[in-house]
Amino acid sequence: MCEFKIINESDGSQIAEDILILSYTDDNELIFKDVLGMGAQLDSALILDVNTLNQKCVVLQHPIIKNFISIIRNINTNNLKKSEIENFQNKLELLKSTL
Repeated sequence: MCEFKIINESDGSQIAEDILILSYTDDNELIFKDVLGMGAQLDSALILDVNTLNQKCVVLQHPIIKNFISIIRNINTNNLKKSEIENFQNKLELLKSTL
């Protein structure tokens, strides 16, 4: 059985260990669980790398990721709404203004 350490890409810190299950909820939140089914969730994160050799999973966290995943899922199911794109554009504009 392969148990992963979950590593935060931005600072290299360990978020969790002994994780067996990684998946996304219907609300696009990343959840991870250990052998006992205990775990945690990250509100807006993306899996960047899964390495079974060193048993590490690297995740990237940013508030905009959750919206991006939602858009991609809705494109694939033909449920994307114009308002969702506009909301995402507004968040990108806000992000751009802070650069």
